[in-house]
Amino acid sequence: MTRDVRTSALVTRWPIIQAPMAGGIDTPELAAAVSNAGGLGSLGCAYMTASEIEAAAAKLRTLTGGLFALNLFVRADAPDDPAAAARVSPILSAFRHELGLPEALPAGRAAPSFEAQFEAVLRVRPAVFSFTFGAPTREQVLALHARSIAVIGTATTVEEAELLAALEVDAVCAQGAEAGGHRGTFIGEFADALIGTITLVPQIAARVRVPVIAAGGIMDGRAIRAMLANGAAAVQLGTAFMACPEAGTSATHRAALATAYRTVVTRAFSGRCARGIRNRFSDAFAAVEAAPFPQQQNATRDLRAAAAAQGRADLMQMWAGQGAPMIRALPAAALVELLVREAGLES
Repeated sequence: MTRDVRTSALVTRWPIIQAPMAGGIDTPELAAAVSNAGGLGSLGCAYMTASEIEAAAAKLRTLTGGLFALNLFVRADAPDDPAAAARVSPILSAFRHELGLPEALPAGRAAPSFEAQFEAVLRVRPAVFSFTFGAPTREQVLALHARSIAVIGTATTVEEAELLAALEVDAVCAQGAEAGGHRGTFIGEFADALIGTITLVPQIAARVRVPVIAAGGIMDGRAIRAMLANGAAAVQLGTAFMACPEAGTSATHRAALATAYRTVVTRAFSGRCARGIRNRFSDAFAAVEAAPFPQQQNATRDLRAAAAAQGRADLMQMWAGQGAPMIRALPAAALVELLVREAGLES
């Protein structure tokens, strides 16, 4: 991976990053295994409190002496919309009844404060801090650099990448349309930012003077070679690691990934556009606008948990990139080694 003039924290043996996947799929064991294999393991901390972030980082350090990244959402939550609640209530009530859940929505915990999470990251001092959904302030980037923490920002368009580069991030992660999970778009409309990785990477690389990390649809060494030849300094893979035994992916989700030929970008589960396996739940919101993020996410929390507990693939939230059917169920270290061989990185 390319060395930055301010920090050597982006230097790993292999230019392979395990994508942060907040919500339990990216475990400390998965991140540590990738880091121990010479890549950069990541832990999505978006739903964690400050104390939980500190505990997760402490556990990671017991598992690896290598570099790792912590990732946060730069949140700008919209207030709850009563009209949206009324709009989605009939659909959610029907699914709640089907799953044997009470009509009343259980109380959920308040969303963690980004500022408190960020302060925890500063205290923990990971080698790398990555973020999505927006951009930190210039002062926050300076605070990270003052602690020798490298900064990676997520961009889905050239405009976003240029804004991040102006903040002096150390690298820009170009998230192509093929990527699974939440879209990182923060300028303009989501639909306008659904640009394929192979097109997005060289456009961003031509406009910014920091390393570009390619993300989206990368599942094997062939794709890694193509992205490195296309202007990327490194690649980031999420879906490819979801079948690893170290991942927190449920058995139902694992089974669905191998035949996930139909994915969809939907707001159904969280209120924010995200790519996952198409099912009855996502189809139910194809013609009905979901509530905004995180209102929709809070309204579906118990439903999503019950569907997962019951193994209901038709109602589960199952994030997946478009390359999911190419997934290999290997230990994370073995997968990194295979990717390195396939990409010809050893020569």
